[in-house]
Amino acid sequence: MDKFNYTMLCDFYELTMGNGYFVSGMQEKISYFDLFFRQIPDGGGFAIACGLEQVINYIENLHFDEEDIEFLRSKGIFDEGFLEYLKDFHFTGDIFAVPEGTVVFPNEPIITVRAPAVQAQLVETYLLLCINHQTLIATKANRIVRAAQGRAVSEFGSRRAHGADAAILGARAAGIGGCSGTACTITDQLFGFNATGTMAHSWVQMFDSELEAFKTYCKCYPKGTVLLVDTYNVLKSGVPNAIKAFDEVLKPMGCRPVGIRIDSGDITYLSKKARKMLDEAGYSDCKICASNALDEYLIRDMIYQGAKVDMFGVGERLITAKSEPVFGGVYKLAAVEDDDGNIQPKIKISENVAKITTPHFKKLYRIYDKNNHKAVADLLCVHDEVIDESRPLTLFDPQFTWKKKVVTNFEAKPIQQQIFKDGKCVYKKPAYEDIVKYAAAEIDTLWDEITRFENPHTYYVDLSQKLWEVKNYLLAENNRQTAD
Repeated sequence: MDKFNYTMLCDFYELTMGNGYFVSGMQEKISYFDLFFRQIPDGGGFAIACGLEQVINYIENLHFDEEDIEFLRSKGIFDEGFLEYLKDFHFTGDIFAVPEGTVVFPNEPIITVRAPAVQAQLVETYLLLCINHQTLIATKANRIVRAAQGRAVSEFGSRRAHGADAAILGARAAGIGGCSGTACTITDQLFGFNATGTMAHSWVQMFDSELEAFKTYCKCYPKGTVLLVDTYNVLKSGVPNAIKAFDEVLKPMGCRPVGIRIDSGDITYLSKKARKMLDEAGYSDCKICASNALDEYLIRDMIYQGAKVDMFGVGERLITAKSEPVFGGVYKLAAVEDDDGNIQPKIKISENVAKITTPHFKKLYRIYDKNNHKAVADLLCVHDEVIDESRPLTLFDPQFTWKKKVVTNFEAKPIQQQIFKDGKCVYKKPAYEDIVKYAAAEIDTLWDEITRFENPHTYYVDLSQKLWEVKNYLLAENNRQTAD
């Protein structure tokens, strides 16, 4: 993958628009774009922003090689002046974003790009693919982790992922979502997300007997023994042979087994029986791991039915977010600057009310209750607005404006940070383990009603009075013009 120049990983219309801006003399027109989403996957109550580190790496490496320009020339539609312009192409604008691991909600900007028109337009595709993919997987992973109710969840999905990047970065996102480990070795190498694993069924089949396979593995890894017990028969063969191997190999060495894994069958029933057998054999500390096409609903039901499972390995339904495999992030123009540097808000209007955008260069605040440190609502404001925390704050629903709430004793925290200024990265990328901790702390600020799986409480993203008036003025202007 290193041989590719990711600047060319863009929808072709980004280039045709860029060429058009150049030919029209608009290539330096300062434009503001918001990256946001409209709907939370799986009907959930929140999402977890992820993928910013890869966005930063991409922006820092924006350029066109000579072969890229020659390829574009071969298409026969690009102005020669535009192709010359691309020879020295690099990012010179500003980017604002919520940190990775931040809890986010529909219709609020995860990323805001302020840059000359060609630059701001060109980065659309890659920013969307980075944020959409990793945010989707981090969000799905967190649902699965919450379903496990404190039991460890490992990501097992590389072999089912949609390509190498999806496996590597999907595992990265799963860790930010709360998974405790991954089967993906390179993700550990690149990011420090702990890779773990023991054996496949092929290991057991390779030997003349299951017992021989288990005993050999115990000799190889006496301090980290986890045996896969469902190659032949879990209760009649797998667990009894595991106990024999523990007795005959580990005990004499003064070691204890870590666990067994069940990968097929009625895991709830099998885990109960296996737990009883292990306990009676003196291995109450031996954990039981379950895998096999699990998701949050299966895990929740297994626990409800009394499954004796201590750890879960989750693969295809996590790494592909199988139940809803698309995170619908979009990238929309919000404003432009005129020749005097004045910001002119722009709006996209649709008969589908959900697709009407919120215009202007905005600032995003999260409102916290100082009594319990829980998040109350998010407030989108015009970029130059400052919230006075010493005075009561009236929040209102942007669509149903009579729905109002007055909050006092609150903290208003801007949740976007500046990432690039004048083309230079001014943001210190946090260590991976710090992102994981931050994401966990973010989720702790949510009420339980927002984190439930079915029919979660709607978390409000409100508009300030000033921003609401700007939006409604533009809507009214459009109505007047179309009426004329």
